[in-house]
This record gives sequence, C-alpha cells and structure tokens, in this order.
Amino acid sequence: MELKPIRTKAEYKAALREIEALFDAPDKTPEADRLEVLAMLVEKYEARHYPIPAPDPIDFLNYAMETRGLTRKDLEPYIGSRGRVAEVLNRARPLTLAMIRQLSEGLKLPADVLIADYELRHAA
Repeated sequence: MELKPIRTKAEYKAALREIEALFDAPDKTPEADRLEVLAMLVEKYEARHYPIPAPDPIDFLNYAMETRGLTRKDLEPYIGSRGRVAEVLNRARPLTLAMIRQLSEGLKLPADVLIADYELRHAA
C-alpha cells in the first residue's frame, strides 16, 4: 500500500489490514515507522468519518465516581455542601467554573469535558 491520505472506506480497510500485519514490528525498523504513519492516517480518517462526541459532563462525573469508588460525600470538597452536590448530579444546578477547576485539580478530571454544555432538569 502506498502511503497517502485515506479517502475511501476501501483504503481505510486496507490500511487496517496492513496495520494488523505490522502490529508486532520491532521498534526502530522501517516496518515500525510504516506502522506509525499508517496509524496516524487511520486516526485522521476515523476522526473525520467516525467522530466520538464529547461526553456529557454529569454522565462523565458519575462514571468517574463509579470507577474510582467515590461517593457523593467525596465530591463535597470540590462542589460544596451535600445539597449542592445533589443539585449538580441531579442536573438542577450547573457546574460553576470554580467547581470545574476544583474537580479538575483535585480529582485530576479533564476540565475540557466538565466545561461542556449539558441539559439541566427543568422545574415542573
């Protein structure tokens, strides 16, 4: 396969097959270099044709809590009182910039995910 931008699904599939064949190439070899370049081309094609939307900030926060074994109480130092944590997680109140900074610094969560817009629950 000639190294060039991937423009079609057939070229994409061919690149994936070649990546699979080169996957165990030893470091610092021409095959490893080719693998790296093919991976970059595939990544660019996938970003264009199969974009992954940014996660919802509250869903992400719930996921981080679940995977790290955190409770709502563990979020109080970053968000505020127990009631404030409940309001944020129940989508009654948005995350503030201060909360986002504290969550990002304290829990090492990516601020760019937390700062994204998301739906709040409307009062009935």
